Amino acid sequence: MSAFPTREFAPLFWLIIPAMRINLKWLWLLPLGLLLAVGLYFVPPIHERLAWRVDNLRTQINQYFNPPEEAVFQPSQQQIDFDTILATTRAEYHLTLTPPVTMTPTPPSAGPTLTPTATSTPLPGSVTLSGFTYEHQHNRWNYCGPANFSMALTFWGWNGDRDVVGKAVMPGNTDSKGVPANNDKNVLPYEFQDFISANVPGMASMQRYGGDIDTVKRLLAAGFPIVAEKGYFERDALGVVSWMGHYQFITGYDDAKREVIVQDTYNDGPNFHISYDEFMSGWRSFNYLFVVVYPANRESDVMRLLGPLADENDAARLALETAKRESQSLTGIDRYFAWFNVGSSQAFLEDYVNAALAYDEAFAVYAQLDTDNNTRPYRMMWYQTGPYRAYFYSNRYMDVIELANTTLKPRTKPDLEESLLWRGRAYSMLGQTKLAIDDYRAALKVHPNWAPAVQALAELGMKP
Repeated sequence: MSAFPTREFAPLFWLIIPAMRINLKWLWLLPLGLLLAVGLYFVPPIHERLAWRVDNLRTQINQYFNPPEEAVFQPSQQQIDFDTILATTRAEYHLTLTPPVTMTPTPPSAGPTLTPTATSTPLPGSVTLSGFTYEHQHNRWNYCGPANFSMALTFWGWNGDRDVVGKAVMPGNTDSKGVPANNDKNVLPYEFQDFISANVPGMASMQRYGGDIDTVKRLLAAGFPIVAEKGYFERDALGVVSWMGHYQFITGYDDAKREVIVQDTYNDGPNFHISYDEFMSGWRSFNYLFVVVYPANRESDVMRLLGPLADENDAARLALETAKRESQSLTGIDRYFAWFNVGSSQAFLEDYVNAALAYDEAFAVYAQLDTDNNTRPYRMMWYQTGPYRAYFYSNRYMDVIELANTTLKPRTKPDLEESLLWRGRAYSMLGQTKLAIDDYRAALKVHPNWAPAVQALAELGMKP
């Protein structure tokens, strides 16, 4: 075939060539334009408006090719090929692993038989607390925690706001120029408690498993609002309705309507009413966990109102009994949550082997859940780290690594510091020091100066 144009196309060819010559001399402007566009993107006002859109687009593309609800963790105590486990890491290693220690589960020691403390004064039919400053989480990334705990503190006269809390507990969610960033996906309750202890003089807090409506009502009637951590199905930033964890500040109840009143920071807004049944259903996914924030000099009042939940171990045992019953009576996603709660209560009580077996059951139920309508709560490990603790302290290090890999793989970047920390600890126990250090440092990119990762590096003789 001739490399030159045929006769009939020759006139068109000779018209195109000069045009190409004219356009080619402007090609040098393309890289300059790209550099200018990149530079403008990082100008703070522009970056603040566009960064979340770029991040959402990247997440959508990644989730299209790696649907997070299809990722299933399959626990196994059998020796497996380490190269397969490390397929998503930064290097390949070849190890000869000894089988994990075989441990025979033993029943935990029986706790006391607990009965609720009767209240001497009948509770009012309804309570509505006020005096706090309502805050939402809009225009911030993953800010339901800072907003809710800020409200809980302002109820007692604190003068801060969500950003004071957020900058302390989520330092990775603001870049060096103060622009909001989407790095840290969640803050665990203990981190808010540590913030209160270190930064709010005269205030204290306590966390318990096993909450119920009666406990909520007793506290509210005595003037103590609470923060509950629960799950629900909501449209996320990508426009997809799926399960996610959420803090809610509870400030009232109405027995006649059988409703609690919450200050919702996401879509539902202030003074939102939720039926008792719906609230309890969502609360189940976090083992009915709640945090009470109160003046330190009123701790005895809170302990009295907590009744059988006053002792944290007794509360965990009560939650364990509830979870065991529900694991046998419920089906579908609620059965998954119930088995997960069995494990969480046992892990809290340091009964790690039985906790690990309970989590095995939970993940087996999870694998059977339907994925067609996003019923799998794939974000579960963003908010709760009990399985990592249970597997780790049962010497099931490979399960820790595989669970972390399953959790992190659908992410566009390693932005779950707890998963990175526990995978690093498991690598360290298996002699993979380089991988452990990499994970600890990756966790610190998500959460700068995070004490657990700093300590883990120090134990290896390394600096952050």
